[in-house]
Amino acid sequence: MPPPGIPSQSPAGQVNAPVGVEGMFQQILQAVQKSHNDIADLRQECAELRLANASLERQVREGLQHNLHLSRNASPGFTTPAPPSPQLRAVKLSPFLSHSMPLLSAGPAEPPFRPSPLGDNALTAFPFGSRDIPGFYVVIPAGGAGTRLWPLSREGHPKFLLDLTLKGRSLIQATWDRLLPLSSAARTTVVAGPGHIKAIHEQLPDLLHHNLLCEPGPKDSMAAIGLAAAVLAKRDPDAVIGSFAADHMISGDDAFLSAVAEAVEVAKKDYLVTIGIAPSHPSTGFGYIRLGEKLEFKEAPNARLVSSFKEKPDARTAASYIATGRYRWNAGMFVTKAVFLLDLLKEYKPDLHDGLVKIAAVWDDETARQVVLNDIWDSLEKIPIDNAVAEPAAAEGRVAVVPATFGWDDVGDFSSLADLLPAEANQPRILGDSNLVVTEQVAGGIVVPGSGRLITCLGVDDLVIVDMPDTLLVTTRARSQEVKRLVKKTRESGWKQLL
Repeated sequence: MPPPGIPSQSPAGQVNAPVGVEGMFQQILQAVQKSHNDIADLRQECAELRLANASLERQVREGLQHNLHLSRNASPGFTTPAPPSPQLRAVKLSPFLSHSMPLLSAGPAEPPFRPSPLGDNALTAFPFGSRDIPGFYVVIPAGGAGTRLWPLSREGHPKFLLDLTLKGRSLIQATWDRLLPLSSAARTTVVAGPGHIKAIHEQLPDLLHHNLLCEPGPKDSMAAIGLAAAVLAKRDPDAVIGSFAADHMISGDDAFLSAVAEAVEVAKKDYLVTIGIAPSHPSTGFGYIRLGEKLEFKEAPNARLVSSFKEKPDARTAASYIATGRYRWNAGMFVTKAVFLLDLLKEYKPDLHDGLVKIAAVWDDETARQVVLNDIWDSLEKIPIDNAVAEPAAAEGRVAVVPATFGWDDVGDFSSLADLLPAEANQPRILGDSNLVVTEQVAGGIVVPGSGRLITCLGVDDLVIVDMPDTLLVTTRARSQEVKRLVKKTRESGWKQLL
């Protein structure tokens, strides 16, 4: 630009009137204002994209993107609808670039679905006329206090007894509803501690009395599942059992039932079978399963050997797992013949095996059962099923995995719980009466108004606020995994009665 007082020329060579200092300042102010407007527009677009992505994630998590069923002439396989991408508007100017955002070519229309990464062998819908699987027994371990969801979840009323999705059913009721078609009430067993027996009976009135196994104290998953296996093997030596946690969320029931059906077929061939969940992101909160070679079973075309189990990784390792495409989340679901599980237990943990078999031998005699439990239970080893039998058996090629694509979440902390709840734009999720929560300039996070009093928030994002009649918890979503540490410190501080 020429100095003040010097005529300027247009591109056509025409001489314009001199531009004074005031004119220059006016032009600068106009340019600054235009930049501010462009930045505001870009921020608005980013906000809209975030909301669109959040909406898509909710749809996937809640199972709203249903699998499409192929016609007879199409190749069989899971077909997952491709969610539409959030649309970028290509007419805005970036304040950091000297050119417009290029227009995006629309290209040919995409098909309404894309094939599953599992290949061409899986089925969209449950593949049998009847959903009942003869000889299949469901085992639901209902243990743990859900300490990462404290103070909402307590030892006396843990998360599996809570309705965390605002759908009118607790997590254990939803688990019962999901699995009942496979086995009927006669072949559905729940293993729980004495403090939860009454509440479970109230929530599951159709659960048969002799199918609710009460373990005297918590001994982790191997003792709970092993006890059910020993009791069921005594009642039916040919029983195939499937263990599914009482406090997990699953969407896409047809895909889930198909995976279980395949797992049962593999289990009949003397394998311990797990179900691997397709990871949606590199989570550091779940264990992982490395896929091995295909088993080539006609009845279970997706089944593979488990190469190895991996403990919860750090973020970098989790990302490297996802990048290979050969890892699945370990959801702790196991399907196997009851007697085969006992054989594995006898081989790897003989003392635990012997104790559980002795208890099962007298289980149906209540008087004898109590005597044997008093004598044996406390001495049993406390160990997860993964460490007790799954990992050593996998090293010997005796563990299989059925990869699956249904939605799954263990609802392990308030951050994951927040993802399962609906929310208005730029508002926190609310579990409870929304009339008790008033916010201004608050985005993200989760609020649980459990005390009945008003909760007000101003200018704070991604907070976790759990207001119960006797306890108030305030943390951030980023640190919600650490609530378990706070529970430990609360116990050490003499507040055990609030846990």
